[in-house]
Amino acid sequence: MEGLTSMTVRDVLYMYSVARQAYERFMSICSNPEQARNTVALLVWLDQGTISAIHHIPCIDDGDVAIVAEEANAVLECLRYPLPVLPPIPLISTLCLQGGVYIEPGFFAFHQDLVVRGVAHFLDGAGKFVFDDRLNVLLRRSETGLVGNLPDLMAPYSPLPVAVPEDCRSMFVTFSKTMPLHREEIFDYFREKWGDCIVRVLMEKTTRGNMTTYGRIIFKTEAVVNLVLNGEKLVKISIDHREIWLRKYIPRVTNVDA
Repeated sequence: MEGLTSMTVRDVLYMYSVARQAYERFMSICSNPEQARNTVALLVWLDQGTISAIHHIPCIDDGDVAIVAEEANAVLECLRYPLPVLPPIPLISTLCLQGGVYIEPGFFAFHQDLVVRGVAHFLDGAGKFVFDDRLNVLLRRSETGLVGNLPDLMAPYSPLPVAVPEDCRSMFVTFSKTMPLHREEIFDYFREKWGDCIVRVLMEKTTRGNMTTYGRIIFKTEAVVNLVLNGEKLVKISIDHREIWLRKYIPRVTNVDA
């Protein structure tokens, strides 16, 4: 950690140059920025320091890139399931195995909290720079030698997540009038699956006898919101056999009680 505090933004971009190349490959094939970022973050987290899966992405053919993206999406989707589901990842496992690391599908299903923490850590930290198109354009300009040390690239890098407003790390949740959930049930669901990732859950104010139909979940980081959605505008999950729908929170005047 001490070494990272003396690094510059350019150092970080160089360190994760393969991750940036992989991101551009995924974008050229899949064109969904959020899914591409999440996929790269998952592969970076899997990197064991040897010839890991992500190092193959810049040089494998388009068909295999698409398959890796599909497998990574299967892993990310299984994180939302109430019960462990083994995601099919034959190509990712094969690529990791070439580096001497065997990844079993069951690892993702039974260690969802580790996956979420690891992927979110990259998205909230170095990923903010790796996926920044403007910074990468500046980096390429600096490499030509025609420009000097650009201030944005020479700025010190901090490994700490950038603080964002609650609205940016919140999700709007709705559920059936006949099968509402208590805030504690929503809180416990994510805490048990993904660890300490929620700040609080707010619920709609209702008059006596009326069921709650919506609420708001405030997560600790924006990355968790992106992992829940994984490129979708609306997702459905089941908590104790009751379905709820989640989407990114859009600030507006609501009747919500803390």
